[in-house]
Amino acid sequence: RPQSGTPVFFRLIGNPQGQDYFLDLDGFCWRLLTYIDNSRTLTSLQNLQQAEEIGRLLGQFHLLVAGLDHASLADPLPDFHVTPRYLEHFDAIDGSARTSNDQEAYCQSVIAAQRQTAGLLEEARDHLSMQVIHGDPKAANFLFAADSDRAISLVDLDTVKPGLLLHDLGDCLRSCCNRLSEAHADPAATVFDPDLFQSLLSGYWQQAGDLLTAADRALLVAAVKLISFELGLRFFTDHLNGDRYFKVSQPGLNLQRAIIQFQLNQSIREQEHDLEQRLQAFV
Repeated sequence: RPQSGTPVFFRLIGNPQGQDYFLDLDGFCWRLLTYIDNSRTLTSLQNLQQAEEIGRLLGQFHLLVAGLDHASLADPLPDFHVTPRYLEHFDAIDGSARTSNDQEAYCQSVIAAQRQTAGLLEEARDHLSMQVIHGDPKAANFLFAADSDRAISLVDLDTVKPGLLLHDLGDCLRSCCNRLSEAHADPAATVFDPDLFQSLLSGYWQQAGDLLTAADRALLVAAVKLISFELGLRFFTDHLNGDRYFKVSQPGLNLQRAIIQFQLNQSIREQEHDLEQRLQAFV
């Protein structure tokens, strides 16, 4: 059982020959991991303490891996968060020319209006902090203690890769500051919660605020906005392309997911000045 404030991570279990993986006859790789018990996951946050705990744990993770040579790490997701590449994919399937209902027309209008922002992080990459990142720090990838709102672990480490700190922090804020989760029945009700934003940053800053440069801090809010647009673009492109990447349980689910992200993007844009002011409390 972990001590209070101490993160816990699973351990790889090796076989008698010392190998910590198994390749089956089809070439698939399998690993055996220890189980982290007395824990639970959340698809969306219910209070500010949970947000602060997630920020604290993400900051601890970034500190733990900050000394690793990111250039020596294999990249399991090449071009992940390179937003212009997703825009190129959308254009390649002629997404702007395909409309069958008002929801698709709405998505196309958002993409048309926001496409000029796609290169924001790529254009600033040389001035931003690059290191090993988690790659998918959404709310559901944080384990909480079963009997409290204490975050105890960050899981799904198969996405760990070289990347910008703003990729991780922006994606985490995008996911955690949407109280209705990433798939809900009323996309129009989606809002970005500024109080969760402030609490998550508070937890992060206590641990890893010094990892962020002045350039990182200047683009932090813009990164959250951009990644919400990026994910909406990816969901909508996959919807138009026959749901080939994101799994769906029913037709139209990726369209619904896209609208949620675009609504979140709009909410961030509407609150941008307030969010920047809240950020200034830490910088």
